[in-house]
Amino acid sequence: MSEQYQFAYIGGTGEIIEKKSRFIATVEPVATEEEALAFIERIRKQYWDATHNCTAFTIGRRHQIARCSDDGEPAGTAGRPMLDVLLGEDIHNVAVVVTRYFGGTLLGTGGLVRAYSKAVQEGLHQAVILDKCHGVRLAIHTDYNGIGKIQYILGQNRIAILNSEYTDSVSLEALVPCDLLDTLTSAITEGTNGRALLTPGDICWYALMEGEILLFEEEPV
Repeated sequence: MSEQYQFAYIGGTGEIIEKKSRFIATVEPVATEEEALAFIERIRKQYWDATHNCTAFTIGRRHQIARCSDDGEPAGTAGRPMLDVLLGEDIHNVAVVVTRYFGGTLLGTGGLVRAYSKAVQEGLHQAVILDKCHGVRLAIHTDYNGIGKIQYILGQNRIAILNSEYTDSVSLEALVPCDLLDTLTSAITEGTNGRALLTPGDICWYALMEGEILLFEEEPV
């Protein structure tokens, strides 16, 4: 099982101009195919007067659902290149619609592929793409002699502290990437000469945005 993957957290809109044709890429986080189709329909209604509304989306941790549409552009010049950008960037649970207003000049097959790909890249640039990580809540109980060493180890490994309680002893709850759990446990045990009590808890998925911890308790597909 992958311990980390990229996903769309907040959508965005980007725009490019190619030979007077206007390409507007609208990016949206989606969790299901139904959400993706509803988003596509909404954008098509918003840009009802456009020449084309081409689409692509991918859903699932292993890209189990991946769809695209050229919406009247020559076959393979729009939807597939758009989807290839999403798959190439390995971004999950995301849909994108590229709306085209024809500017009067034909772009040719290669020009269309480049334009639709570039539009998606611009849309992704305007969206918020985060890394979702597989983690475990680790309860740490220690005396005051061991807390300094524990804080140092956690800081060195950039481990987030969810909760802390200081009484006659110290209790912490840390959010540890699953693939670091064994290494971190060994380091804390050695660093405190075995005085720290470590208790792994619930498994979760999480992301960091500007230092803020975003928790996702569900197991994503």
